[in-house]
Amino acid sequence: MKLINIAVIGCGYWGPNLIRNFSTISGCKMKVCCDINKKRLKRMKQLYNEIETITDYYEILESNEIDAVAIATPVQSHAEIARNCLRANKHILVEKPVTASVAECEELITLAKERNKIFMVGHTFEYTASVIKMLEIIESGELGEILYISSERLNLGLFQDDINVVWDLAPHDISIILYLLKKMPLSVNAQGKAHYKKNIEDVAWISLNFEDRLIAFLHNSWLNPNKIRKMTLVGSKKMLIYDDIEPNEKIKIFDKGIEVPPYYDTFAEFHFTYRYGDIYSPRIEEYEPLTKECHHFVECIQNDRQPISDGYDGLKVVSILEAANESLKNSGKSIPIILPEIN
Repeated sequence: MKLINIAVIGCGYWGPNLIRNFSTISGCKMKVCCDINKKRLKRMKQLYNEIETITDYYEILESNEIDAVAIATPVQSHAEIARNCLRANKHILVEKPVTASVAECEELITLAKERNKIFMVGHTFEYTASVIKMLEIIESGELGEILYISSERLNLGLFQDDINVVWDLAPHDISIILYLLKKMPLSVNAQGKAHYKKNIEDVAWISLNFEDRLIAFLHNSWLNPNKIRKMTLVGSKKMLIYDDIEPNEKIKIFDKGIEVPPYYDTFAEFHFTYRYGDIYSPRIEEYEPLTKECHHFVECIQNDRQPISDGYDGLKVVSILEAANESLKNSGKSIPIILPEIN
């Protein structure tokens, strides 16, 4: 099977993690890393002596040796770099959020299809053992009908200069929710405030409104004393809490719920029954999700297979982010989610 030569563009916060993983995966060779910051490149060279370092990513485009490119640059640059890579016949892995607009993502999906290239999005949580386990639990019917989801992704910083807290933190939770529910929301409402940087909201609440009364709430903030990564799923039978910071028992299932009496003659006889049962934590085989994601990217290239988190998956998340941002700017107005049709 052909050895896949990989280049990584962007060696800031996330790029080094991609480089580390691609350097250890069989079936690919971590060939080149690119960044405009020479200090970052020097650090990468110290860690990975065989890697080539460059400051101009156009050298990657012109190289016939490079098969695939992972892009970990600021969001506003994703579309242009990804577009150029596809036009140079490179497979691409683009970090979240994949683009700054639906139109840009739509263009990349079409271009990747025309060029017959793999277009994958770095929704790392879709490769996480705990999230995969949650999907198994939901599909088993153990929780019953999902009534609502509540998610918190909070910490102190890191403040961004080019995107608000919704574009920075919400992509993780949105991608998890879409992965678990296998459906899109009908509309979104969002409210938030910018306290420290003008027009860059640092705290926000988002409501995703689905059919059949299902709703999901997201709370994102750069202004919280504690780092919190928690998601609660409330079902008609049982409830589940996923705490990504918890070192051991990341998922806990609560045999708790409300039971409505099957019949009653008078209003006085009507009483809800509250069930308080056992709490247990299922066994989860942990691994580094990014390693699985990078493996998947290489395997999709080698086997010409559609990625789990493909361009259309990225488009769904960006469509919600774009609508949430519009709602933010319009005092929480409800914005319908309309996905473009991709031919």
